[in-house]
Amino acid sequence: MRLSGWGRFPRAECRTLTARSAGDAVRAVAEPGGLIARGNGRSYGDAALNSRLTLSMRGMDRMLAFDPDSGTLTCEAGVLLSDILDAFVPRGWFPPVTPGTKLVTVGGMIAADVHGKNHHGAGSFGDHVVSLDLLLADGRIVTCGPGREPELFAATRGGMGLTGVILRASVRLIPVTTAYVRQETLRADDLDGIMGMFEESGGWTYSVAWIDCLARGARLGRSLMFRGEHAGVDELPQELRSDPLSCRQRRPLTVPLDFPGFVLNNWTVGAFNELYWRRGTPRETVVDYDTFFYPLDALLQWNRIYGRSGFFQYQCVLPKAVSAAGLRSLLETIASTGNASFLAVLKLFGRQEGVLSFPMEGYTLALDFPANAASMNLMLALDRIVADHGGRLYLAKDARMGTSLLRQGYPALENFKALRGAHRLEGTFRSLQSERLGL
Repeated sequence: MRLSGWGRFPRAECRTLTARSAGDAVRAVAEPGGLIARGNGRSYGDAALNSRLTLSMRGMDRMLAFDPDSGTLTCEAGVLLSDILDAFVPRGWFPPVTPGTKLVTVGGMIAADVHGKNHHGAGSFGDHVVSLDLLLADGRIVTCGPGREPELFAATRGGMGLTGVILRASVRLIPVTTAYVRQETLRADDLDGIMGMFEESGGWTYSVAWIDCLARGARLGRSLMFRGEHAGVDELPQELRSDPLSCRQRRPLTVPLDFPGFVLNNWTVGAFNELYWRRGTPRETVVDYDTFFYPLDALLQWNRIYGRSGFFQYQCVLPKAVSAAGLRSLLETIASTGNASFLAVLKLFGRQEGVLSFPMEGYTLALDFPANAASMNLMLALDRIVADHGGRLYLAKDARMGTSLLRQGYPALENFKALRGAHRLEGTFRSLQSERLGL
């Protein structure tokens, strides 16, 4: 079948199989020619595509055990985050780290080592994985974790499926007393203002900002910050206190068709940004967890807004010491071209040591651009800024990075390749992304 990532670029004809058991996965790995495991297809580019064989893990979607004393959930790799939320929020548990969509699998979250709005305090998803079962190229299933086969575990989190097939994992959840978040909205008039807010918000569990990429001059970097804490029962409106761990699920809308390419342009994005900015009145409120963590999941197939050609998500991180200068240069370059991002998100990362894990201590900026020649030229200019400031791009969002930026951004790359060689993984676990980048 023809497959793509969430960005719908590139597309590839891929032979597909669905694993419904470890035995199915073992038999697939034994076939010659190589494969890549695929979760729910929410990485944006070509990381979960292999024309010869793409192995869907959605058939392995069982929750296997839960320890209420430690909050440790053991489940198969194809379990969706949405299923975990549905099952465990009513029981008073929440994922320790969550990306901006709940429509991802546990295996995919580990392979991409996803981060959330709380990286400055909680790290990335892999920091909360107790152990995982990994199928290697020779058919062995190895249990690894921070204290067992630690090098293999460190390479697997963020390794984009190139160290083997994740079959199941044990992850520690965190306790919550309600299904709600106490959210505070703040306005920042410029880039210095929003960076100052992030520095002042270190005591908050969650913080994220929307940033206006079309703003220029004195308004460059104007933003809305959203910071939050899991709400206690006494912080809820009276009508919610009788059943604090349940919340009414939104009925999502669906984008019914591919939008024409002319819909997203300077005028429409500029109008949206101005309206969004004006509606971002500073206030404190209580919202359900869906509204705070997963606003885009309320619009199914929102990737169709970018049209049939698809889009690129460009996510970079810059070292903290040079983040101000780097972000200013990035925003000035985007604003000068007028090729503004419809969705632009800024977050502050804490420290992290990883092999191919994306975060580093500093600021990360995520941007969406239509898949066209103008966007390609703009992103090449952004690549140079990222490289000049010692930053890197996120492999889970990438569909077009060059090898030089990869080598410069990931100093442990050769260690990753050496581990792949030592376990004889190169010929078995391959994706279009790994072949493009020589991983």
